[in-house]
Amino acid sequence: MSTRSLVRFSRHTLKQLKFVLPGGLITYYFDSHDVLLSILRGEDGTGSWGRSAARVSLLSAAVTVSLFLYVLILPLIQGEQPNYRHWRQSGVLSRVIPIMTTSIVAGWSLLAYTLGHWSSLGYIEGVIAASGLYALAFGLLGLLPAPKVNRQ
Repeated sequence: MSTRSLVRFSRHTLKQLKFVLPGGLITYYFDSHDVLLSILRGEDGTGSWGRSAARVSLLSAAVTVSLFLYVLILPLIQGEQPNYRHWRQSGVLSRVIPIMTTSIVAGWSLLAYTLGHWSSLGYIEGVIAASGLYALAFGLLGLLPAPKVNRQ
């Protein structure tokens, strides 16, 4: 590994740590992962609506992660590096990115509502806890290396 790629790797890692560290601290402080799991288990009198909302928010998060990973491996599938800056002109990216954006917004909104409504956090702390979970998840996803395909 050359010094230049090591420096680039370090800069990228530092950029992602801006999401990972605050997201991890917020998640730890509010114990939001445990709160979400208790809602999923139906503890503390959470009814079927709370469990269903938690499941749908997790499903939306799974769709987001799956689409993100698909976009990451797209160069390996197509054999060429897509132009992410002009994603609207790309056949695949122009379909995937709007769906991924919708799943991010819907999943975060539903998670914030679920944590605010069916836990002791309340709505303000539910929004903060959901934001922390999403920042942590996106920061960790951002640490995944993107495969490079040489352009011909």
